[in-house]
Amino acid sequence: MTPAQLRAYSAVVRLGSVHSAAAELGMSDAGVSLHVTQLRKELDDQLFTRTAAGLAFTPGGLRLASRAIEILGLQRQTAIEVTEAAHGRRLLRIAASSAFAEHAAPGLIELFSSRADDLSVELSVHPASQFRYLIESRAVDVALGPASAVPSDGTDAIAARPFLKYQIITVAAPDSPLAMAAGPPTAALLREQMWMLGPSAGSVDGEIGVMLKKLAIPEEQQRIFQSDAAALEEVQRVGGLTLTMGFAVGKDLSAKRLAHIKGAGLQAEGEWVAFTLPPGSRQPAVSELVRFITTPRCTQAMIRGTGVGVTRFKPKVHVTLWS
Repeated sequence: MTPAQLRAYSAVVRLGSVHSAAAELGMSDAGVSLHVTQLRKELDDQLFTRTAAGLAFTPGGLRLASRAIEILGLQRQTAIEVTEAAHGRRLLRIAASSAFAEHAAPGLIELFSSRADDLSVELSVHPASQFRYLIESRAVDVALGPASAVPSDGTDAIAARPFLKYQIITVAAPDSPLAMAAGPPTAALLREQMWMLGPSAGSVDGEIGVMLKKLAIPEEQQRIFQSDAAALEEVQRVGGLTLTMGFAVGKDLSAKRLAHIKGAGLQAEGEWVAFTLPPGSRQPAVSELVRFITTPRCTQAMIRGTGVGVTRFKPKVHVTLWS
């Protein structure tokens, strides 16, 4: 078995078709089919068959799918570790939900990376639905996001460490009619408002997406910005409502630059969790982060949102988040 064969087969399993796998890998359909055929011949197993409902995998095909992710992940991780060791440095790859990346990652990364001169931290922003695959394939070392991101499958394949509770609240400009009203707004009134939202609202199965769905906010009344900060700025400039992290707007609420709009469905509780491989399979820097992330000092740094030194923080995906 070669890495190219395993990569092709893994893509077929994940995407559900040879054509989709070929498009992702930049290959022809025939090239992917050739890799699968070679695996079938070497392993003496059909691996999968095509049915009207899609691909049906044999027991051996499912086992190979699991092993392919593990082998390719180890190959990728080994290459990174060897390269980093040659330069006397370690690399910690973090995946994060957009909300965590904006509100808590800056303080966490600055404080954690300052503890070790040989550590570089790479942050990438991903939908929480991709966390399990990213960890199991070892594309990242740790994923940080809402507790619902990686539902338990009854195995110990993914370790989860809760570390920070938060509240999502609804806010408006202080001169908004909703802010000056005597009671909570009606459902009909909420649906008439323009909602200025951060990027996490674009995920239909995310916490904010679920809240908007329960409130029955029409899509035409939703404007999604590149960051929660940009959405808040627009609310202060032109009005409307937004959903954001309570701790992120505490000072603005105290100074009456924003108003907290209360009512049914306008707030939700959540908890951020660190998802990793089991302790015996992860690198030491990951275990260090998991221990550190629950300390009071780290909690304060995340809530405070301190800036990030560009010499230590090297984002893989550049997003305008830190304004």
